[in-house]
Amino acid sequence: MVSQGSSPSLLEALSSDFLACKICLEQLQVPKTLPCLHTYCQDCLAQLAEGGRLRCPECRESVPLPPTGVAAFKTNFFVNGLLDLVKARAGGDLRAGKPACALCPLMGGASAGGPATARCLDCADDLCQACADGHRCTRQTHSHRVVDLVGYRAGWYDEEARERQAAQCPQHPGEALRFLCQPCSQLLCRECRLDPHLDHPCLPLAEAVRARRPGLEELLAGVDNNLAELEATRLAEKEALTRLREQASKVVTQVEEAAERVLRALLAQKQEVLGQLRAHVEAAEEAARERLGELEGREQVAREAAAFARRVLSLGREAEILSLEGAIAQRLRQLQGCPWVPGPAPCQLPQLELHPGLLDKNCHLLRLSFEKQQPQDSEKDGARSEGGDATQPQSRDGVQTPDKDRAQTPQEDEAQPLKAERAETPEDDGAKTPKEGRAQTPQEDGGTQARGGGRSNKKRKFKGRLKSISREPSPAPGPNLEGSGLLPRPIFFCTFPTRMPGDKRAPRITGLCPFGSREILVADEQNRALKRFSLNGDYRGAVPVPEGCSPCSVAALQDAVAFSAAARLYLINHNGEVQWRRALSLCQASHAVAAMPSGDRVAVSVSGHVEVYNMEGSLATRFIPGGKANRGLRALVFLTTSPQGHFVGSDWQQNSLVVCDGLGQVVGEYRGPGLHGCQPGSVSVDKKGYIFLTLREVNKVVILDPKGSLLGDFLTAYHGLEKPRVTTMVDGRYLVVSLSNGTIHVFRVRPLDS
Repeated sequence: MVSQGSSPSLLEALSSDFLACKICLEQLQVPKTLPCLHTYCQDCLAQLAEGGRLRCPECRESVPLPPTGVAAFKTNFFVNGLLDLVKARAGGDLRAGKPACALCPLMGGASAGGPATARCLDCADDLCQACADGHRCTRQTHSHRVVDLVGYRAGWYDEEARERQAAQCPQHPGEALRFLCQPCSQLLCRECRLDPHLDHPCLPLAEAVRARRPGLEELLAGVDNNLAELEATRLAEKEALTRLREQASKVVTQVEEAAERVLRALLAQKQEVLGQLRAHVEAAEEAARERLGELEGREQVAREAAAFARRVLSLGREAEILSLEGAIAQRLRQLQGCPWVPGPAPCQLPQLELHPGLLDKNCHLLRLSFEKQQPQDSEKDGARSEGGDATQPQSRDGVQTPDKDRAQTPQEDEAQPLKAERAETPEDDGAKTPKEGRAQTPQEDGGTQARGGGRSNKKRKFKGRLKSISREPSPAPGPNLEGSGLLPRPIFFCTFPTRMPGDKRAPRITGLCPFGSREILVADEQNRALKRFSLNGDYRGAVPVPEGCSPCSVAALQDAVAFSAAARLYLINHNGEVQWRRALSLCQASHAVAAMPSGDRVAVSVSGHVEVYNMEGSLATRFIPGGKANRGLRALVFLTTSPQGHFVGSDWQQNSLVVCDGLGQVVGEYRGPGLHGCQPGSVSVDKKGYIFLTLREVNKVVILDPKGSLLGDFLTAYHGLEKPRVTTMVDGRYLVVSLSNGTIHVFRVRPLDS
């Protein structure tokens, strides 16, 4: 890349891909320049022109199509001149591997030219030695620059040849463009100057360039200033993101430490309460054992006395009964007169009283708050408007926040222990006010904090609030779906790199798909490889690809793999043997591939429509999402299928996510503000039909319902996303995300009912 403020050299322009068409990837033919200054072949642009408009394949800017077609776009004479120079260096007419003289066939009696050894830079002709010597001796050509052909082919005279090169008039072959018509801003040759532009003021090209160059240089300087500002803004954005990640890491540590302190305090209270319970039970059991022993002894004595009295009364004779009557009566009176407490002794039954916050599902001991960073001038103005109130807490950046919106410190959390107390007596319960006897509502809690100025309150509860950390907050997905536990949630599983020791270049992952049981197939376009990894990141080898193929999108079928590469669709077995190949449209830079749920068919996006092939390579069906009325209005860059048999694609033409059934009928489409103005990226679908859409520019993966309605953010930069490229779903519950640096993150999708 040419640095800002420097001028590119001719060698760089000739040796780079500047002269290649970004559509067909071949050398430019009849180069036409769009208003956005991107240049393509005229025929390639004609294939993209539909509906009276044309969208640039690189910057996606839409421009109106001229009435006469793409031929009316400006011809890029600059590129034409460079192409002529490249063609001349490569050599045109060859005989036995050597260039032939261009003048010998024009001389009488010479049927063929001899081998060329020189080159005239003014005539742009190859000359043999005899013609080169004669070329220097004629009145008309003695001033021409004749150079050695070998040196010319080596590029020694590129700059000099470029200076002597003249642009040719497209209407009058052989005539060089020499004038600029000022009213028409059109380049003219001598023939054009004599006919329709005879009365128009015209300037020679050199004079016109001298007049117009300062204006262009001034505009270029303005753009350079904008580039400097953009670069500074980009660096500031990266620094802000770095600060965000550092602060997030600190908050993670604080959350873990606070949670550990709360857990330690809770476990200590647990041991304390259990110890009190054991002591109470042991004391009660000891007292009960003593009472039981005493009761058992009394019971035994009473039973024996009663049994003796009954035996005497039933078996004794009159004299015997009367003789023992006094002793029996005295003993029975003694037993009846013994002090006795009917019923069991009073025993205190333990009960556990929980803090009201534990019973409130809206109570959160930990809470996040977000502080918006402001410029220093704004902070000073805000401090003056508040009158320097020292009672309100301040953030690290000096921004004042009310008590109810600030995060509670771990010390304040520790000052709110959860206590298990004995059951209060009825008198205590009656003495309580209604507000003390019930859990506070979040509204009462906020009011208490505002009135109390941060005072400690054992009954205080905090309502957790978590705002989006993306560059722009996602729109409200519905009635409190986010944070309510109604959305699938990500659980980090693992991360691993995809660069292997044999790779010659850094990986460029353009396709992912599940491959067998808990395996991933990775399409590395840069290294021309299909790599296999386990879900844990273990490398399992590669699936061989045909020589020269750079796989783009990939899908696994029954004992086969389908992938797209260079406008072709391939089906190979696991040994790399090609089963069949099909040519695809050349007007699309890449083609998305997806396996059907049955595993015996493959779908591919081609120029706005979807083609489905069976295992034999026959076209099973073909449709345009939304029907033929949408012909030319769709461009599915990413494509996947759902377990329900629906097709889900990212439409760059409509800048939307579209869901359609197997017949092409659109069942849902989303193009709302949740895309943040970005082009929709890679799509994946879990086993319940929920759609996971990648937004690369804002480092997000959002989630939509099976009909394409936005539900909220699923992954953000907080989860380590930095320029996510493609995703896939493994086993319907593992979301695999590849980043631009070749790293892969795996997240387990926690379903709604868990």
